[in-house]
Amino acid sequence: MKLIAESSSTRTEWALVEDNRVIQREFTEGLNPYFQSRKDISRSVRLGLPDIFFKKKLEQVYYYGAGCGNNDKKNIVGASLVAQFKTPIQVESDLLGAARSLFKCESGIACILGTGSNSCFYDGKIIVKNVRAAGYILGDEGSGAVLGRMFLSDVLKGLAPKYIATDFFDKFRITPDDVMESVYDLPFPNRFLSTISYFLADYIEDDYVYSLLTNNLKSYFIRSICQYDYKNYPIRFVGSVANTYSDLLRQVGRGFGVEIDVINESLIDGLVEFHSLNIED
Repeated sequence: MKLIAESSSTRTEWALVEDNRVIQREFTEGLNPYFQSRKDISRSVRLGLPDIFFKKKLEQVYYYGAGCGNNDKKNIVGASLVAQFKTPIQVESDLLGAARSLFKCESGIACILGTGSNSCFYDGKIIVKNVRAAGYILGDEGSGAVLGRMFLSDVLKGLAPKYIATDFFDKFRITPDDVMESVYDLPFPNRFLSTISYFLADYIEDDYVYSLLTNNLKSYFIRSICQYDYKNYPIRFVGSVANTYSDLLRQVGRGFGVEIDVINESLIDGLVEFHSLNIED
């Protein structure tokens, strides 16, 4: 039996896999070693998952997560998971997870649009090129966090339509001062910012919101995808934002001469298929 996990900063999906079939799924809070210590991650995993996940005899745990792009961060997560599952752990970046999920053993450009964003050229085995994501302050174009940041900036400066701003404050039961505290003082500001992207989906017919969404996605194409040989390889997407705005994403892609053939919300099913191939990692 294997355990496969995929984590963004917002949510972690866990799948117990037996004979290449998912027998149980669970969702817990997101994990990110840039924002959490080893102890925090261990506590989150132990309290979030039901006991069956710790009682099953596991051959291997495959974990793909945000913030796991270098060995130091991988080691933090790996040590936390070994302590909980007492079994061999393979920790990889969410970007490699996206590439394996979307392309298996084929070449292509794998894209993540969720709480954050990222992209890479994958040759069917490894990531050959990666345009640095740079996080929601310096990068992450196209992501929910950046979309939320752009919207809140307009709201606080009085540039967003008044009725949308009013609806936002009413539905979130929040004040401008609360917004400032959530962004600058509380943990995981990227999670908070990203939740706003789903609120905006209800107003996609509004010219302001449509323009905000379109410009954010265009920025992602210009600053990330166009740096690859993007017209000669398939481009596929995974992530909650990509899934929520799939029609608009495909429309923006056509403006760059791209036909997007796959947009998935989750990595897990593709990763289960990838690991069923029994490829030597």
